[in-house]
Amino acid sequence: MQRILQPGDIEALDRTSLPRVRLPQPASLFAERAARLAQKAADNPIGEYLHFLSHLVRAQQHAAASVQTAPPDAQAIALAQEHSMPLLPAANHVDPAWQGVLDQLLEAVADAPGLPEPLRPVLDRLRRLDGEARNTLARRVLVGLLSEAEDLAAAPFVMAALQVVFADRASRLQEGDIPYTDPAGICPVCGSAPVASVLRIGGKEAGLRFLHCGVCATEWHMVRVKCSHCESTKGVRYQGMEQLEPGAAQADQVVLAETCDGCHTYRKLVNQEKDPLAEPLADDLATLLLDLLMGETDYARASMNPLLPMTEADAPGVGA
Repeated sequence: MQRILQPGDIEALDRTSLPRVRLPQPASLFAERAARLAQKAADNPIGEYLHFLSHLVRAQQHAAASVQTAPPDAQAIALAQEHSMPLLPAANHVDPAWQGVLDQLLEAVADAPGLPEPLRPVLDRLRRLDGEARNTLARRVLVGLLSEAEDLAAAPFVMAALQVVFADRASRLQEGDIPYTDPAGICPVCGSAPVASVLRIGGKEAGLRFLHCGVCATEWHMVRVKCSHCESTKGVRYQGMEQLEPGAAQADQVVLAETCDGCHTYRKLVNQEKDPLAEPLADDLATLLLDLLMGETDYARASMNPLLPMTEADAPGVGA
């Protein structure tokens, strides 16, 4: 059993050895995510969608093997570090390579088993959009301005292509390039919100909580005593299925809702101590029932899963 480090323990560690960020490794990232989605699809209320997403993520893995992006220059790095701001804010740094990745993904999933028939017109629409219209849609997806049904339906494919490109670019950075951001709850690389946090196991990362970016998959350390949304150190609690639905058979408690009484939001914590194969984005998707139960509480979800976009009217609630 790994011991969870508390703030006092963390401060006592050698700061030069404490992992501050975990940069993505795209090949293993998408392979592990696809496998986890396929595993969690069994006996899941949204199992068909998870199974389809496993094919989409597998296509991301293949696309990641050929995409190449350029890292930021020294001037951009210095500017971000000087002003404690994200290195490459996503909506302002959409690499042109994403459109080629999108074409690869659309071709790969067109014949994927389990492709819902209503999605075929969505694929056709994305193929027909010109480059400028695609870039406009990409920026809207990244900032969450999705009110039209056709944009919501297209968002998972657009985001999947963007994830490949942003993860590749993040993987080419060095830890020393990454600024300390203010606020600390946004991705220091692309400025996106974390989809969930993950309690890691193994080596120097054992017992540490990292926030996991839903766009570029960069992870950055934040002590568990802090709310990952507002950074409050008061009123942070954890709720699982057993607490929200008495009698529920959830002995593992791999995924908990981290709630904050300060900002009245929640974000999920994925615990690898309970399941070493747990993957933040996949396990967040696979626990939609927990979101539905949280929707009956006073806590709003702090940020949505990028592969399951919803309007505010449909979602359990999104924190401001």
